[in-house]
Amino acid sequence: MIESARTYKANKVVERMGKKLNRQIVGSLTACVHCGMCTESCHYVLANPDDPTYAPAYKADQIRKIFKRNYDWTGRVFPWWVHAEDIRTDEDLHKLKDIVFGKCTNCRRCSINCPMGVDFATLNRMARGLLVSVGIMPEGVAVVSKDQWEVGNQMGVLPQEYLETLEWLSDELESEFGDPAARIPIDKMDADIVYTINPREVKYDPRTITDAARIFYVAGANWTMPSEGWDMTNFGLFSGDDDLGGAAAQRVYDKVIELRGKKLVISECGHGYRSTRCEGPNWAGKETPVVMESSVLTMLRYIKEGRIRLDKSRNKESYTFHDSCNNARSCGFFEEPRELLNLVVSDFREMYPNRTENYCCTGGGGAMSMSEYTPERLKSAKIKADQLKATGTKVVVTSCHNCVDGLSDVIKHYKLGMKVEQLVSLTANAMVVPERAAVAVPVAVALPLQGYKILVVDDEPDILLFLSTVLEDQGATVIQAADGEQALELTLREKPDLVTLDLSMPGKNGGYVFEEIRNNPEIATTKVFIITGKPELRRLIYERPIPPDGYLDKPIDQDALLNNIRMVLELKHAHKLSS
Repeated sequence: MIESARTYKANKVVERMGKKLNRQIVGSLTACVHCGMCTESCHYVLANPDDPTYAPAYKADQIRKIFKRNYDWTGRVFPWWVHAEDIRTDEDLHKLKDIVFGKCTNCRRCSINCPMGVDFATLNRMARGLLVSVGIMPEGVAVVSKDQWEVGNQMGVLPQEYLETLEWLSDELESEFGDPAARIPIDKMDADIVYTINPREVKYDPRTITDAARIFYVAGANWTMPSEGWDMTNFGLFSGDDDLGGAAAQRVYDKVIELRGKKLVISECGHGYRSTRCEGPNWAGKETPVVMESSVLTMLRYIKEGRIRLDKSRNKESYTFHDSCNNARSCGFFEEPRELLNLVVSDFREMYPNRTENYCCTGGGGAMSMSEYTPERLKSAKIKADQLKATGTKVVVTSCHNCVDGLSDVIKHYKLGMKVEQLVSLTANAMVVPERAAVAVPVAVALPLQGYKILVVDDEPDILLFLSTVLEDQGATVIQAADGEQALELTLREKPDLVTLDLSMPGKNGGYVFEEIRNNPEIATTKVFIITGKPELRRLIYERPIPPDGYLDKPIDQDALLNNIRMVLELKHAHKLSS
C-alpha cells in the first residue's frame, strides 16, 4: 500500500480494503475486460441509456481504481496506464457513497451475465461495507442498522409490541376455529418447526402471520414462534457490514438451539432466506447445526403429504410471478414457488424474462430505506413496470416482503392497477378447512365497524396496507387512495363515512384535500381523521375554520387508532375495537 496525504476516513477505507481482498474479490477486481455485457443487463442503464455512470463496469471501476493504486503492482508503477487513482478526501468518499448505494440494488443480474465471472454485486457490497465502517452511508441505512443492532430487528419493533401482536392474532385464530390449540405457540420446546418472520409482518402486514398460523394449525404441525431472535432478515447483507450480518444471524440460530427446535422455517423473504440460510454462517464465522428451509417448501410438503387440501378456484384473479433477486439469482430458488403457485391458482401467466434473468423489483439492496435516491430508483423502475404491464394480469405474486414494497411502489408510481400478493396468503385462501377445524364465529356478534365505509389515504404502501388491514378486521368496508387527486375523486363518488388522511403526499397534499372536502357542499360533512408523520403540520391544519374530526401522529399505535376512530364515529357501544 502506498502512503499519501489522505483524510483519516479515506485512509481507514484503504486500509480496510486490504483486509477484504480474498480470491473472489481480487478475481472480480482484475478480470473485467469492459466488454459491455453487464451494461445490457442493468435496469438502471436500460432506463437511463444516456448516462454512462450507471454502467456496472463504470461503477466497479470506481472501486477498482482504488485497488489498483494501492494493492496492484501495475497501478503503483503505471497508474496512468491502468487508470489507477487514489481516494484522498471525505468528498471522494461521499461521491463513492452515491454510486454504490444510489446507483445499484446489488441485484446481481450483471454478475450472472458477465462472461469473465466478475461479481459486480460483491464488489459493490464490499465498498458499502468500507464506507459504513467510517460512518459514511445514507441516513436510512444508519437508522435501520442501529435498530437491528440495538432492538434486535430491522424495524425497531419492541418485544412487547411483537408479543402483543401475536396475542391478538391468537385471539382471532381461537375465535375462528373455536379451538384454543389454534393459538400461536411461543417458545415451545422441542418443536418440529421454529418459524421466523420479517418484522414488516408485525408492523404492517400481520395477516401473513395469521395465514401461516392457519396453515400450521390445519396441517397439525408441531411448531412455535420464538420470543426473541425471530427476525430472520439481516441488514448486514445490504450495508456490507459483516459484523452486523454475523450478529443478526447468530441471534436466530442461538434461539433455535435454545428451544431445541428441529428445523428453522423462514417466512417469504428473499434477502432473509439468503442471509439466514446461505450467508449467515459465513458472517458469523462458524458452522451451525440448524436445519433451515423456506416456508414455500414447508407448504409444498404439506400439500404433497395430504396434510392440507386446496381449492384453487377460490383465487379467482389472473396471476404472474416475480422472482426475488436473492431467491433466484443468489440461491437458485425459483422452481418451487412456481410449483406451489400452480397448485393454488388457476390462471398463472409467466412474465418475461424470468427466473435468474428477471428484473429487480427496484427495491433491493436496501433501496427502500434510502429516500434520497427515490427519484432515481423510480425512474429506473420503468423497466419493471413495462415487464409487469406486459403480463396483462391483475396480481403479481412474490415470495419476498422486500419485493412486496418495491413492486407496490412501482405499481403506484406507474399507475398499473395491479395488486401484490404472497404465496402464504394465496395458499391459506385456497385451503379447505376440514370439519374438525370448522369456523366457529358467533352469528349474532357484529364487528364494531361493520356497516361503515372508510377511505384510507396515504402515499406509503406499508401504511396503506396496515390501516386497511386493521380497519377491515373490525368489519369496515375500506377504500384506498394513494394520492390527493384519487382521494377527492373517491370521496365524491363513494361518499365514505370517514376519511383517514395523510398530510404529506406528492402532488395534491392532505391540506389541499381537506380544504376541498370542507368547501364542497356535496361532501363537506364527511368526517376527516388526520394521520401524519409530521406533527409540525398539526398547527396549520387546526387553524382552518372547521378543524378535522380527529388527529393521530405516526408511528401509528393500533389501539389508539381504533379508539380514536370510535370517538370520531360516535360509536356509543363499549366495544374494545382491538379485542
